[in-house]
Amino acid sequence: MGLRWPIGCVALEVTQRCNLDCSLCYLSENSEAVKDVPLKEVFRRIDLIFSHYGRHTDVQVTGGDPTLRDRDELLAVVARISSLVMRPTLMTNGIRASRSLLSALAAHGLVDVVFHVDTTQQRKGFTTERELNRIRTEYLGRTRRLGLSVMFNTTVHDGNFHEIPELVRFFRAHAGAIRTASFQLQAAAGRGVRRGRGAGISPESVWRQIEAGAGTSLNFEASRIGHPGCNRYALCLEANGALYDAFSDASFINELQTATAGIALPRTDRLVALRSLVAWLGLHPRFVYSIAKWLAAKAWVMKSDLVRSRGRVRTLSFAIHNFMDAQALEEDRIQACVFKVMTGDGPMSMCLHNAKRDSFILRPMPLNEGPTVVFWHPMTGERSQQDPGLARADPNGHPLRRMKGQTRQRALLKRRSGAARESG
Repeated sequence: MGLRWPIGCVALEVTQRCNLDCSLCYLSENSEAVKDVPLKEVFRRIDLIFSHYGRHTDVQVTGGDPTLRDRDELLAVVARISSLVMRPTLMTNGIRASRSLLSALAAHGLVDVVFHVDTTQQRKGFTTERELNRIRTEYLGRTRRLGLSVMFNTTVHDGNFHEIPELVRFFRAHAGAIRTASFQLQAAAGRGVRRGRGAGISPESVWRQIEAGAGTSLNFEASRIGHPGCNRYALCLEANGALYDAFSDASFINELQTATAGIALPRTDRLVALRSLVAWLGLHPRFVYSIAKWLAAKAWVMKSDLVRSRGRVRTLSFAIHNFMDAQALEEDRIQACVFKVMTGDGPMSMCLHNAKRDSFILRPMPLNEGPTVVFWHPMTGERSQQDPGLARADPNGHPLRRMKGQTRQRALLKRRSGAARESG
């Protein structure tokens, strides 16, 4: 896949704020106190992404939750990315991603929306992944007929590992409406109160759980991106509610992906993608036979379900992401990272950035204002002409409602301890 795209994706963090307090969270204990990066700097980082990776780069507009950013500014960010012929993706928990906002974002060039929904978010009234399917279904309704490619993220942890097969069956039932289901393994990073995962959770064990829900074996190694210890990807064909492995013939898939690396196959416009493929076949007729043979073999295996679905076939992808613990980073995986975060200094491995987040988000930021350079202070939003060095966040100086994760736990313990002393 690296032959087709120069990078898997680049995260563009437009806010550090979030409206959930997940038990697993990559943000830092100081994130809630940090002001939103000025729009001018966000635009500069978008331009940096383009200068590094060029057209068709997947830019994930994220945070925190990006929907907490000013609406007009969020629209402007998406429009800026789209104007450079890159693919804007909205990464959100969906709480504030209304139909109206999604429609406006789509009109400004949004291509993908990724809803992160799982039990680590501790949403009131929902204790299982099965119960959370009500929210997932509601989110699907918000995106209907907007032309957006829809994905769902699920953090896999000890508490929901056993639910993966049933969750996969939900995704299978909505194939077509859902393009990709991504499973991200628990990692000890950020302010989350959960730390390392149990020994039973690994890319291989999650792979087996996905297969159990899919009802078929899947090849997660035919199409690779980045380090094999970090990412796995499988593609399914769906007909009549049944899934079939699109990558079962790994040698054919490898040959086809290599040969078609230079052509554009936009995932939100199947007609354009089909035209591009047909035009490419006209120039490379030797592939006609191998593609026809592959299609015939798939049609034969799927024949019963193809008849029942009247020939309607949809796709559903599964991804497994194995992020690293902040205290257990591996140099070879960092060097091979294809999931970057764009910082003020350039792109950086997402895992490395999450391990050192405060050193980036608390650093005063130089901004060009005419012929002079001023420094924007992330804790106050003020500007000054001198760099004061790394901003020091005092968690006790902020209201409890602005604290999340471990900071909140310590603050609560401190309050309870004080109350106990007073009552004693």
